[in-house]
Amino acid sequence: MFTQSTRLIEKIQQRDFKLNALLDITLAINANLKVEELLMQYEKVLRENLSIEKLVLFTKEDNWSCLLKYGIAEGDIPDVADEKFFTQSSEVKLRQESFDIVIPILHEEKPIAYLLVGDVEEGMKISPVIKHMKFIQTLTNVLVVAIENRQLQQESLRQAQVKRELELAAEMQAILLPTHLPKNEFYEAASFYKSHQQVGGDYYDFVELNKDEVMFCMADVSGKGVSAAFLMANFQAYLRSIFSYQRTDLVSLVEELNEQVMHSAMGEKYITLFLATYNKSTRMLQYINCGHNPPVLADDHGYTQLLKLGSIGLGMFDEIPKIAMGELKLAANSTVVCYTDGLVEPENANLEEFGIERLEQTVLANYAKNITDINNAIITALNQFKGDMPYTDDVALLSCRFF
Repeated sequence: MFTQSTRLIEKIQQRDFKLNALLDITLAINANLKVEELLMQYEKVLRENLSIEKLVLFTKEDNWSCLLKYGIAEGDIPDVADEKFFTQSSEVKLRQESFDIVIPILHEEKPIAYLLVGDVEEGMKISPVIKHMKFIQTLTNVLVVAIENRQLQQESLRQAQVKRELELAAEMQAILLPTHLPKNEFYEAASFYKSHQQVGGDYYDFVELNKDEVMFCMADVSGKGVSAAFLMANFQAYLRSIFSYQRTDLVSLVEELNEQVMHSAMGEKYITLFLATYNKSTRMLQYINCGHNPPVLADDHGYTQLLKLGSIGLGMFDEIPKIAMGELKLAANSTVVCYTDGLVEPENANLEEFGIERLEQTVLANYAKNITDINNAIITALNQFKGDMPYTDDVALLSCRFF
């Protein structure tokens, strides 16, 4: 009678302990404790209260990895790429330890974790693992599902933040790009812009400086997202302010721009830039290409050249070691096509790039058309060339014809 009463009391105490343990870990989960704290609480229940001597808990993100272990030697966890590791035999062999009890942790009938448990001491009447198997499985399921849900929630919040950042960057980028480009008896400009799924830092501009001169440019900042958009917004404001309040030669201006980019980006990003001025009275074009894709200059005689003279990109060094300025007189009806690398780098199914040569050919083949139609012809040629292959970057195009 005494023995039966004692056993009954022990069973009741065990039941109460297990219920309290489940309640405690649930409360800890609801209190949003750190994963490390949850694992410490879980380990204490199994190691100290249930006398589970050794344990390894594997969970899966991209591959199976060890979330918790104790009672085994350091460095005893192998890389596990396949779920068959846990099910291919009756015994799971690590580097030094073997486990003959493997408890799958299921969620919606799919294994989300595997728990390897064992006893170090021999000769026990009833193994604690066997004795508390169902409770161990339940407790582990609660823990692992909670950790997985937390990770999913954090990933969801991260994706929402990234989405908002990209939306903000897209808004900033749209503000940078001119909405109206000139069309008169002296010159005409037209643009095309197609954003990629991630926002980059493409920027182009065409500004009438005075009754004789215009400035036009094409730029691309390294990197993506809000930081790239902020840097380009800062760059655009500084570039326009220089032309508005002071006029210096292009070489000095590029040196100032380089200093500004170094100050703003602190060496973490750089900007490639094609910058040019055109004087309608003298028909002189001056330009500096700072590491940018070389614009195509074409005339109605079928002649093309690439505007390459310049320097390295802005923000690569504190001081640009050498700057060369290009200067040439434009023939009547000359056309300058500026672009970013998203136009020439897309590949076809044979992994061939669209490239500058095809761009030149397309410009010449459509030269009799107006500037807007030339841009459309370029994009049509690009789409036909790449077929179903994806765009890899933003595509920016600014074409200018000087009559």
